[in-house]
Amino acid sequence: MFVMELSYTAPIEAVEEQMDAHIAWLDGYYASGIFLASGRKVPRDGGVILASGVSRAEIEKIAAEDPFTVTGVCAYRITEFIATKTSADLSTVRESPLT
Repeated sequence: MFVMELSYTAPIEAVEEQMDAHIAWLDGYYASGIFLASGRKVPRDGGVILASGVSRAEIEKIAAEDPFTVTGVCAYRITEFIATKTSADLSTVRESPLT
């Protein structure tokens, strides 16, 4: 599983100009089952996406396709972790430890 942390690198007005395209991009990955949750950080200086079911290389490619990335209004920090315990609602993405 991945935590995709977005940090805005441009004024919020520039981010807002790309919001519709960013939401359409999000919707596509929700439809594919890769994105599990997303939202704005508080304070509003970026966002967070939880993703699962793909490799590190694939998630980096997905982040590079985000209209926020393409237009240079955000930078990503991607953290991979093994979700060994989840709520019942997320049981389908639960993972086993590698060791």
